Amino acid sequence: MKKFSVLGMLMLTACVTINIYFPAAAAEKVADEIIKNIQDNVPPKPQDKPELKSKLGPASQRSDLQTSFYRLMDQAITFAISSAQAAEADLSIDSPEIRQLTASMERRFSSLQGFYASGAIGIRSDGLLMVRDAASVPLKDRNQVNKLVASENADRQALYQAIANANGHPEWVTQIKSTFATRWISNAQSGWWYQAAGAWKQK
Repeated sequence: MKKFSVLGMLMLTACVTINIYFPAAAAEKVADEIIKNIQDNVPPKPQDKPELKSKLGPASQRSDLQTSFYRLMDQAITFAISSAQAAEADLSIDSPEIRQLTASMERRFSSLQGFYASGAIGIRSDGLLMVRDAASVPLKDRNQVNKLVASENADRQALYQAIANANGHPEWVTQIKSTFATRWISNAQSGWWYQAAGAWKQK
């Protein structure tokens, strides 16, 4: 009977799956923080990671092997669930690559700002930039604006992947990009142009 109970416990433990869902609220908060820092030219502050304290205590001193096994299984499952919950509640943006990319975007923003204001460039519905009115750009500056837009878009794409990688979930990149797309538009300044439902609108 005891052997059956231990076997059943092993099977139950093997079936326990901790699903870590994409932390949408945390992603919006992170996106707003990064975008505002870029547009305000304020260096982003590293986000503290939650401290995870192990709940695994010292090995049981009892000689009863089955009791020790149950206790360790219970502690392991509790720790795994606690870790998963902690991971859901936060999104780290503290990595050398993220800092490098945001710094590059901060430096570029001052050059882009005039083109945002004139309506020469706008924010597409996917959060990337686009030259929407090349005619409003002096001929001598058109090459520059094209390069700025291309560089900015490359950095944005790289930033989304870097955030996903920094949190151990590279598969989150699509959701991070989608979150940033809405937040770029939400944080657009008055007079800037953005795309919505295929049409250009001015804030």
